[in-house]
Amino acid sequence: MARAGKEGAIKEIEKKVEALRDTIRYHEHSYYVLDDPEITDAEFDRLVNELKKIEAEHPELVTPNSPTQRIGGKPREGFVKVRHSSPMLSLDNVYNEEELRDWERRVLELSGRSEVDYVCELKLDGMSLALRYEDGTVQRGITRGDGSIGEDVTLNVRTVRTVPLEIDAAVVKKAGLPATFEVRGELLMPLTAFRKMNEERERDGLQIFANPRNVAAGTVRQLDSSVTAQRRLDYFAYQLLKDGRTHFDLHSKALAALQAAGFKVNPNHKLAKSIEEVLKFIQHWEERRDSLPYEIDGIVIKVNRIALQDELGFTGKAPRWAIAYKFAARGGITQIEDVLITVGRTGKLTPTARLKPVPIGGTTVSRATLHNMDFIERLGVKIGDWVEVERGGDVIPKVTRVMDDKDHPRGGKVFEMPERCPECGGHIVRTEGEADHRCVNANCPAKLRESILHFASRQVMNIEGMGDVMVNQLTDRGLVKSVADIYDLTQEKLLTLDRMGEKSAKNVLAEIEGSKKLPLERVIFGLGIRFVGERTAEFLAEHFGSMDALMQATLEQLQEVNEVGPRIGQSIVEFFQEPKNCELVERLRKAGLTLTGAKKERGTQLAGKTFVLTGTLVRHTRDGAKKLIEDAGGKVSGSVSKKTDYVVAGTEAGSKLDKAKELGVAVIDEEQMEELVGAKS
Repeated sequence: MARAGKEGAIKEIEKKVEALRDTIRYHEHSYYVLDDPEITDAEFDRLVNELKKIEAEHPELVTPNSPTQRIGGKPREGFVKVRHSSPMLSLDNVYNEEELRDWERRVLELSGRSEVDYVCELKLDGMSLALRYEDGTVQRGITRGDGSIGEDVTLNVRTVRTVPLEIDAAVVKKAGLPATFEVRGELLMPLTAFRKMNEERERDGLQIFANPRNVAAGTVRQLDSSVTAQRRLDYFAYQLLKDGRTHFDLHSKALAALQAAGFKVNPNHKLAKSIEEVLKFIQHWEERRDSLPYEIDGIVIKVNRIALQDELGFTGKAPRWAIAYKFAARGGITQIEDVLITVGRTGKLTPTARLKPVPIGGTTVSRATLHNMDFIERLGVKIGDWVEVERGGDVIPKVTRVMDDKDHPRGGKVFEMPERCPECGGHIVRTEGEADHRCVNANCPAKLRESILHFASRQVMNIEGMGDVMVNQLTDRGLVKSVADIYDLTQEKLLTLDRMGEKSAKNVLAEIEGSKKLPLERVIFGLGIRFVGERTAEFLAEHFGSMDALMQATLEQLQEVNEVGPRIGQSIVEFFQEPKNCELVERLRKAGLTLTGAKKERGTQLAGKTFVLTGTLVRHTRDGAKKLIEDAGGKVSGSVSKKTDYVVAGTEAGSKLDKAKELGVAVIDEEQMEELVGAKS
């Protein structure tokens, strides 16, 4: 009897958990998808906390798609490449009525019809994202990538509240969706979330982001899904596929089915019976685009009937059955009052025009980027000039033209780039052939936070626990003013941080101590030398064998290193010419970091030979094959040319294989590549 009673109690808890999950999903959909909340935030939080408590007491009841599991797990080390079920192609653009009518004329001629129905949708300014569902459960989220292959960002996608994690089987069936299907849509950041994030970054002394589109694209590729969760992204579905093909006979039916299944479909779409109706829709939204809570940059027009879409087909890069009508950039005329300099995390100095406030596209604009000195000199910009400013989707507007007429006289003060960094007084350099000026002081306060995050990251010094929150506190309180200060941290200093206990402090100190044992290439990579990534740092460590030898190397000696050309070599020379950077290295030496390594002599059997890898390799990863070739003295290029010696072709090789055949370049498989490098598997 006691056992039966216990089983009965467990079943009651299971019922309660499922009921709670259903209730939470309902209110998530009401709030995030329908924008029509039925309960307060506090009541919603109470439901979630109640579910968390029960799941904590009964971990065996936790499921991957529980509302409590949207965020979880440690940061990943990278993203897996995934091939799309069918290509995610970009659209061709038109910019005026004449070009749009030309597109319709081609549609009618190719189809042999006198009239066609269209669906008009807002062209959301975000990034394309594919979601794969099986039995109503989201299995994968995949970025567009190159259109054929994207990256698996499922953990990040699960944090987006407008992405259903699980759809009831009855709902799927009622909506007419197959058991296994794919949804394609646009991931974007709403303007309110974007502005709030930029306000916080500006308050914290960080460089603000240029536009919501770039933030959405960068956010979904964060290795830590908790970062994605903090930035409230939104997802609008616009296409439904089964096995890579459209499931319904009309595009308008697919949109209705997606909405019925619980996906957020943009309500501002319209079925148009003629191109005149399309033009009215375009005019309506071009006039009202600033009333929307997100950025749009045009209207997408699609042929509604799927059979006709199939008949029209594709050009080499875009569907013939769809077109994007791009809105004109929005602009205004105002005067430059001054030119200010901001220093980015890489040390880049960006001149920004301070403007007399001018209304553009529903916002008051008081600043506009001037990019760099080349741009200023090309336009002939002076302080006091009247200029035309455009805001074409970018939240940071751009100066596009200097006015010069009787109503807009020229300014008289020429702007000059400072010789010293306005943040730290460090040297400013402008590498020959480049437009940008940069501060080369690694300890520049403007670069400090990002430098520390880079230094502590997993692929560099791997100091677990030293993430955004801790680094913000360490820099805000002046405990870390250089990456070398990490090695001066003590338990007493760490305990002054918020939510830091003795155990956590000891764990962080152990991670810091462990980082001292990492090899020379990690330290080189951690210095943040411009253009020196993970692989280049490895080549430098192997070639020179010590930090001292690298610091003393001439430009000519640096260019003897694999993949180091004049640009990278000059960047390294400039870095070590800054005394403060040499002081940093000395502090790291005293802290006990590894500044020596074993020199590695690369093979010579492939010296002077250039390879291109294409298709899916079976016996090696792409990086593994590249390393084999490079260790044998060869080089790997990303494109095929007359200078290419061999193309290594895997399965599903594409245009690079065609190019090789066209140019008469030798095509080999993996086994032949192994024979050439003397590394037969």
